[in-house]
Amino acid sequence: MSHAHAETDHPAEHVETGLDSKKLLMWLFLASDCMFFGTLITTHLVYRKIYENIGVDPVSVFDIELTTASSFILLMSSLFMALAVSAIHKGEIKSFRWNLIGVILFGMLFLGGQVYEFNHFVHHAGLTLSSGTFGSTFYLMTGTHGVHVALGILWLVSWLVYSFTGRFKAEEHAIDVETAGLYWHFVDI
Repeated sequence: MSHAHAETDHPAEHVETGLDSKKLLMWLFLASDCMFFGTLITTHLVYRKIYENIGVDPVSVFDIELTTASSFILLMSSLFMALAVSAIHKGEIKSFRWNLIGVILFGMLFLGGQVYEFNHFVHHAGLTLSSGTFGSTFYLMTGTHGVHVALGILWLVSWLVYSFTGRFKAEEHAIDVETAGLYWHFVDI
């Protein structure tokens, strides 16, 4: 009995992972998000095989040039994010802000392209949520991705605004910006 009592009197030993706890938590969140998106994609692919008569020919609906341009824009926003993280680590607030503005603008361009595509799909191609399994799983996947991008943009806008408050310090907030960068890179992929 005294042995059990002695164990509870001593605090647990601290174990260092080598990662900042904020980054570790973001990596865990991103891992769970990978599983979530993996499930969405798998469901879409499985249902496409089960219900082949989807009513809409995906090849004739999608505009490969627009999709390619939108993807390129989103991937280029990752370059701006990497530059923003690099700038904050160097204490270059002005460069950080300009690169963050680039990320935000490119993210908004991507969302604008997605809205344009969805409008085209609904009004010109007849692809809606009720267009069968393809329509519902397609909009669920791409809509969820769009929500992730929009939330990332809001997060980055908040960092941009906060950087003008006078309370923003590069050395104190670099890890927070880097954590936001991890999220943004995940959204791009």
